[in-house]
Amino acid sequence: MMIIDDFYKSTSWKRKRKKILRRDEYACQESRRYGKTEPATTVHHIYPLEFYPELALADWNLVSLCDKQHNAMHDRVTHEITELGKQWQERVRDKFEEWMENNKRGETQHS
Repeated sequence: MMIIDDFYKSTSWKRKRKKILRRDEYACQESRRYGKTEPATTVHHIYPLEFYPELALADWNLVSLCDKQHNAMHDRVTHEITELGKQWQERVRDKFEEWMENNKRGETQHS
């Protein structure tokens, strides 16, 4: 987990996090789907950093969430993606598949 901890302390992550929060107007995007306005406190990796480090800074893989909604995306003990987290993955499936196709051909950009 040390590498992940280092990532979250990096300048590139801090910059990207601010950009995504601005993009999402500092509002929790899951709450917004239900007409609620909650301030976003976290930027969530839809495809987890642990399993997809190459997607760590991909805009389409990041979404602003409040803590409550962020905790609902994956089990904090097992790190398993919940049904809600899988729904977000489904929403960006086309971008993920495009990335996978490029990755197969060795065209992945590394951060």
